[in-house]
This record gives sequence, structure tokens and C-alpha cells, in this order.
Amino acid sequence: MPVNRNALIRYRTIDQCLQNRFKKWTLDDLIEACSDAIYEYQGIDTGVSRRTVQADMEMMRSNKLGYEAPIVVVDKKYYTYSDKNYSITNSPLNQQDMQVLSEVSGLLKQFKGFNHFTDLNEMVSKLEDKIYSQKTQSAPVIDFEKNDNLKGLEWIEVIRKAIVAKKTICITYQSFKAREASTFCFSGYLLKEYRNRWFVLGMQHKRNAHIMNLALDRIQEVAEHEEPYRENRTLDLATYYNDCIGVTKSPGQRDCEVIFWVDAANAPYVITKPLHHTQKLLSEDATGKIFSIKVIMNFELERELLGFGAKMRVLGPRILVKQIKKQLYEALESYKVVEKGLTKE
Repeated sequence: MPVNRNALIRYRTIDQCLQNRFKKWTLDDLIEACSDAIYEYQGIDTGVSRRTVQADMEMMRSNKLGYEAPIVVVDKKYYTYSDKNYSITNSPLNQQDMQVLSEVSGLLKQFKGFNHFTDLNEMVSKLEDKIYSQKTQSAPVIDFEKNDNLKGLEWIEVIRKAIVAKKTICITYQSFKAREASTFCFSGYLLKEYRNRWFVLGMQHKRNAHIMNLALDRIQEVAEHEEPYRENRTLDLATYYNDCIGVTKSPGQRDCEVIFWVDAANAPYVITKPLHHTQKLLSEDATGKIFSIKVIMNFELERELLGFGAKMRVLGPRILVKQIKKQLYEALESYKVVEKGLTKE
């Protein structure tokens, strides 16, 4: 049966609400969430009726769309999923879904040759592979990097909407170093992905506040807040991360020239996959090649360099050389402890 766009928006909204188990969802809460979503995406401000949302949940419970969503009512008042891991996005694609995806894929392929749309190439390949494997019931022929156990992905759309609408959000957050979680108001500016982890760059609402980067997998709860949104008036978000590897950076932090040697066997890997877009080849001989990159010094840079082990040697700046040597020395000492344990056995 055909499903219109408004219905799909409501299904997705209800699904996102019921996945959020930090809040108890009444029917009125779901009606309000669906009304907000319809207004945001369609510009319709007439709201959504009680009967419509009830019918939506019955449709989601049924097999008509292939969802069979385990929606239950707790204490005769609150709606939730009986299976905390359930989501309609995990349901197999039906024939209508396949038709829509095929149309979208065909549309996106028209832009693959344009320079402004080079970022679409991977997306189109993923989409075509998904359509192929679903239609033929065969294994995918492209295996993209992924992490099925990644946490925090449920906050991406919530935060993205808040950034676009310039809305303040209230975040409950616990860093790895903190003993307990803290809750604070936050104005988000940019969502950033690095090695399958997601981060949000923004400003905490407090006196003498500074730009901060939050890992989405450390967020426990996100909610809208009425406090005025704090505009970004200092950062060029389009270029903010251009001078660093990873996401650890402070405004005003200056980059420097990092020089490193890579042995002959591993140099081709560094040439074909540069550590940074500023990478240059400075010199070479039979033993290896010397490269430079212009980046700020941070944790991710050190981890990238240390990953090569003995195949790479950092030559400058001096402060980075000392830090890498310190890390390697501590690693060697820890292995000495392991060797002692093995000897005793």
C-alpha cells in the first residue's frame, strides 16, 4: 500500500521517540513530537490529530509495512518498545522501499561527474550495493568500514536539527575522566565524524565559556531548552578542522611543520594515503623518504605517528620528538613487565 511522505515522517518520529528510553512517552508527547516534525519538514502548522498517531502506531505494529514494531503501553499511559534494541530502521526493505531507493540512486548518479558532488560517490556506491544485495538476496560486494556497536548515533539527528534551527539543547554528559555525569546548556555548531566516532563542536552556556568538543558516545540525554541560542561569531566552521588530524583542537592553536621519515617498504602507503592534505615529500634515499605535514599537535597526531612503530621516525619539531620518545619508552617499560610475568610462568 502507498505511504505518503507525512506518514513516513510520523513513523520515523515515533520510532526515534520510543528508542529514547530516558523519557516516558505519553500519547500527548508523541502527538507533539510528530506535529513538530511535520512542521519542520513540511511547513504544515495544523498539527497532528490523536487519531492519526494512534493509527500510525497500529500500522507500525502490523505487518503491512513489514515493521511489526513491538510497541507496548506501560502503566496504561506510557508507550515504549518491549525490545530496547528495536527500530523500524532495522526492518527489512519492502518492495516500495526498494522502488524509492532505486529512484534516489538513479537521481544521485546523475551528479557523480560533477566536482561539487564528489562526496556523493561513496554514498551512491553504498546505496547501489544495498539495493543489489536486497534484490538478489546475496551478500554485499562492498564492505565499508563500520562499527555496529557504536554508541551515540541516536543523537546525530537530534543535534543536527538543533543546529539548523539554532536551538539551545540541554545535554547530560559524562566524559571518560569524570566520576559522574553533568548536565548543562549547549549551543551546537558543527557535527564532525572521525574514524567512525561522532563529535559535536559548540559552546557551553556558562561564564567565560569556550569552544568545546563533545563525543556523542558519552552523551546520556539531549533535550531542547528555552535558553537563548549563542551564535557562533568567531569560527570559520568550513575550515576549522583543516589544520589538524582528528578533532582535538582549541581555537587559536597554531599549526607547525611536522617532519618524519618512513622506511622504503612503507613509504608507498604514506604516498598513496597521505597522513594529511598538506603532506609533502621533502627528500628520499635508498633507506626511505622524508615527509612533512603542517598540523597542530594533538593526541590524534601522536596516535597516528605511533601507529607506524619502528617503520617511522619523527624528526621535528623537537617537542613532538620528545613526546613520541616518551610514549615509546613507556610502552617498552610496560612490555618489560609483561616479559617478567611470562618468565615466572
